[in-house]
Amino acid sequence: MKIAKRQSIKRTLILFASFLFLLTFTLPFQAGIFPAKDTMTHEVFSNFIPLSVVSAEEDASLEPIQREEDIKLIPGGQSIGVQLETLGVLVVGHHSIQGKEGSLSPGQDAKVLIGDMIVEINGKPIKDMSEIKPLVNTAGKQNEELKITLKRGNETLNTSLQPVQDKRDQEYKIGLYIRDSAAGIGTMTFHDPETKRYGALGHVISDMDTKKPIELMRGKIVRSSVVHIEKGNQGTPGEKQARFSADRNVIGSIVKNTPHGIFGVLNSTITNDNYDKPLPITRSDEVKEGPAKILTVVADEKVEEFDIEIVSSVPQKKADIKGMVLKITDPRLLESTGGIVQGMSGSPIIQDGKIVGAVTHVFVNDPTSGYGVHIEWMLNDAGISIKKDDETIALAS
Repeated sequence: MKIAKRQSIKRTLILFASFLFLLTFTLPFQAGIFPAKDTMTHEVFSNFIPLSVVSAEEDASLEPIQREEDIKLIPGGQSIGVQLETLGVLVVGHHSIQGKEGSLSPGQDAKVLIGDMIVEINGKPIKDMSEIKPLVNTAGKQNEELKITLKRGNETLNTSLQPVQDKRDQEYKIGLYIRDSAAGIGTMTFHDPETKRYGALGHVISDMDTKKPIELMRGKIVRSSVVHIEKGNQGTPGEKQARFSADRNVIGSIVKNTPHGIFGVLNSTITNDNYDKPLPITRSDEVKEGPAKILTVVADEKVEEFDIEIVSSVPQKKADIKGMVLKITDPRLLESTGGIVQGMSGSPIIQDGKIVGAVTHVFVNDPTSGYGVHIEWMLNDAGISIKKDDETIALAS
């Protein structure tokens, strides 16, 4: 029973990009509060609203391309709303049903695990939650088992379960909490003016319940406006609170969700009023310890420049999301946010007029500091390699 089938999503919604969203919609709907416990953290998306239909841009691919050594990118800094649909329907929990024979959990009895993806039922491909309930009702009324195909990591598994009629509401249920979409906010890192490819976030989007990367079917990014900042304190990460419309102001497709961010193709022009001209990039072995700047939004849609220090940077031959340690030094940003906050992931790092990388994590015990990823790994995931001296350099091993 997908919300989009029942009500309009044209209204503007307030979304919270936090370590774990406070509200999660599942089937049946349930709310819960989840504390942050990691020593460092980044956004973990829950489903907050289902997705509307994505434009034809969603089919754009990121086939590898070659660019010259002096590649230049336009830095971002804009706050963006991120909306994803999963590849199948994700299992995020189990629950018991009070049937005629007592308390039962068909899903758990069938050894369906949290993190499994339901991709087929009775041979029918499953794309969203709305497709499941009719099948459950039919099987329950006919006293038949459901034949379920699951994707578990790289494995495809088959199992079966019998729906149980709940004594309280007489509905047939299978004892699984599921969802099919996710949403939150982050920050644009860069876009390539020639190909319109972009990179954002700097880290993978994970599901809030399973903690596993979301397997993407399709998605989109939209314009977002920051309405409030919850300041970070020692032991408690701060967060940006922002609003965006679910089906308006779409600025691009999401093609990939990787350890180094989300990537896709823009379908409209975006600006940041600070660095709207392309800048060269800096490789990991060229990054220097010392002063740098980040571009990010702390109010409305205004991109601002703030001072940071690159405490350390490790030249990397292999991709890693923790290539740099950063410290916020700008008094204005410290006053506004307390340091690095949820929703700031993807904020581009600029040093000596070049794009160095993006903010990715905050240290929970010291919100003034966190990690950054080098730009070359994000470029690689955007499908861009650099040609140098008649040789193509692959940016990832």
